[in-house]
Formats: sequence, C-alpha cells, structure tokens
Amino acid sequence: MPLKKVYKVLIIDDDKFLLDVYSVKFRELGHTVVASFGAEEALLKIKAGDNFDAILLDIVMPKMDGFEFMSELRKQNLAKNSALIVLTNQGEQKDVDRAKEFDIDGYLVKASSIPSEVLTEVLKIIEKKNSQ
Repeated sequence: MPLKKVYKVLIIDDDKFLLDVYSVKFRELGHTVVASFGAEEALLKIKAGDNFDAILLDIVMPKMDGFEFMSELRKQNLAKNSALIVLTNQGEQKDVDRAKEFDIDGYLVKASSIPSEVLTEVLKIIEKKNSQ
C-alpha cells in the first residue's frame, strides 16, 4: 500500500473560527498546519524560512489584505514553490481576475464549499503543482 502524502499548509485568515475549522480538517488527515491570524504574521513566518506546500489566504483582512500579501510575496520572491490558493468569500469576477494577476494556483469561495471539499480541492492543487 503506497504511503499517503502529507503536506505542510499555511492558513491565513482573520476569523479564528474558520482558522480552527480548516486546521482541524487538514490535521485529521495527518497534514501539518500553521494557522496565521492575519497576513503580517504569515509574512514573518515565511521570511523566517518556513516552507509550505500550500498557502491558503483570505482576501478581506484588517491591516494587510490578501492582495497586499500576495503582492509582497511576489515582490520579495518568497514562497515560490508553495501552491498559492485564495480561500475567500469574495466571489466576484473582478476579485478572481485581480487574484490571478499574482499567478495563484487556485481560487476557492468559502460560501460555496464545505471544509471537506476545500480540503479535497487544496490537495488536488498541491498535487498538480508538484507534478509540474
């Protein structure tokens, strides 16, 4: 029986409840999760050399929003090998298009996916990114 792959995932949100929900889902399958309450904290972790297979981030957050976070990642050439996945309630096409400008690997709308569907989709995106 082949070994199941486990991944290290960074989840960035300003909603502690959602951070917990998604963290539990990933951990139940043996994945390592680092939850970050806000983008500034996440950026510090990445700059400190923490590597992630995937980074899930919300768009609407206080201080630094998801777009600013992605801009900083790209400007500073950080997390190049991480799958960058937007996980937000911002489902408007203008938001999707703006996020795509940052060369994201996926865009998931929280309201239209239950946590287990998000987990499945994130794992597919990581697998696809790793096979490129």
